[in-house]
Amino acid sequence: MSCSTGGCGTHSDMGFDPNDSKALEIQAKISNHPCYSEGAHQHYARIHVPVAPACNIQCNYCNRKYDCSNESRPGVTSGKLKPQEAVKKVLYVGGEIQQLSVVGVAGPGDALANPEKTFETFRLLQEKAPDLKLCLSTNGLRLSDYIDEIVKYNVDHVTVTINTVDETGEIGSKIYPWIHWNHKKVFGAEGAKILLQKQLEGIKMLTDRGILVKANSVLIPGVNDKDVVNVAKKLKELNVFLHNIMPLLSSPEFGTKFGLDGVTSATDQEVMEAQEACGMNIKLMSHCRQCRADAVGLLGEDRGDEFGKDIFIGMSYEALEDRYNIKSRVKKHEMIENWRTHLEAANQRIKIEQASKSQLSSNGETKLVAVTTSGEGMINMHFGSANEFLIYEAGDKAIKFVMHRKIESSYSGADYGENYNPIEEIKNSLKDCSILLTAKIGECPMGDLNEIGIICDESYANQPIEKSVFESLQKHFRTNEKELG
Repeated sequence: MSCSTGGCGTHSDMGFDPNDSKALEIQAKISNHPCYSEGAHQHYARIHVPVAPACNIQCNYCNRKYDCSNESRPGVTSGKLKPQEAVKKVLYVGGEIQQLSVVGVAGPGDALANPEKTFETFRLLQEKAPDLKLCLSTNGLRLSDYIDEIVKYNVDHVTVTINTVDETGEIGSKIYPWIHWNHKKVFGAEGAKILLQKQLEGIKMLTDRGILVKANSVLIPGVNDKDVVNVAKKLKELNVFLHNIMPLLSSPEFGTKFGLDGVTSATDQEVMEAQEACGMNIKLMSHCRQCRADAVGLLGEDRGDEFGKDIFIGMSYEALEDRYNIKSRVKKHEMIENWRTHLEAANQRIKIEQASKSQLSSNGETKLVAVTTSGEGMINMHFGSANEFLIYEAGDKAIKFVMHRKIESSYSGADYGENYNPIEEIKNSLKDCSILLTAKIGECPMGDLNEIGIICDESYANQPIEKSVFESLQKHFRTNEKELG
């Protein structure tokens, strides 16, 4: 894959040894990939093209009227696209959103249950938009059948959803009612065992060929929550690059079997506990947004509604390629990399990936700090506009990024009803945080958050996030003995 759009920058949120050639090769692959690099996700955009409607397994967290909820929730895709239509959309969007760096096939079914449509899309993208990284998401059942095509089309990032490594199939049978295998449905534990075998086989094939694998695991309370540690250990054995532990989203209105059966969604705190249990085994992805199958834009935003089929479908490839303008995109990505270099210097390298409490704090005491941002690594969003918060864990030595927490509606954008008050959801989401850093906040919400012990600080508006998180902790909690309160 070409590095013509700044993908070979020197930013190293992974802590790579600059003398390690293999590490540098990986860094080049992830530097501008918003899913594989936490450092890139506030700067680069992605697009998912919904060219793959069919699926070959049934999941109890998925309602087939919607996009698969392991990749999305609310999970709907506004419409399916043919490969030629998808490529036209990518060219149009890439001209409008020049920080676009990645295109993926993530549904609305399974990319490899629709191989002709998936690989035709990638073939055309290689021809028309050679600067983009190509990704696919799959349940892994057919990985071994299409490994050669994945290599042929330079798909060097593959996401595999693997929720259990229980060889008996007992846990898997609670997640997957059936799989479609050898032209028939295979039910229960038997189907789950086949799926696991094919997942492990396919993942090994990918990593043996140097393809970066991100594994998604949906954390399902009472079902696989005790097995997710075993999943992480197995993924490490298989040289998986990144493990993404995602919360089950199962409100009854989603129409999934888990939702209708009363299996509860996983809480932020449950996800954090699972991350802590797994984090010493494998590098974790902690900034996932469980994107729709037609997601467009930065992680944490979805601009899909801006790009309906009617605005690009009648345009010629020639006109769209002119609009895409690779030379202009290269300049944009160079500007982003220059900004990231300055930002990294401003942040003074006080963030550590996968850090333990002893690495963050001299006495083992840390605090959680919430941040509102619209991207670019800055505290640049008003509290009232935020529909998610970035959460950092901070001590007197360093900080680490923990997760994002999404809310149903922003404080000022809510359509208030009798049974919904956004501040209550926000308070519940941030109840374990000690500080909120935001560009601006009104007196009323500030008072509400103060009541539950959260300090709201506007003094770091338009300042780099990481440095501000670290300094705010010292400002509000460091005593004369230089210890946290």
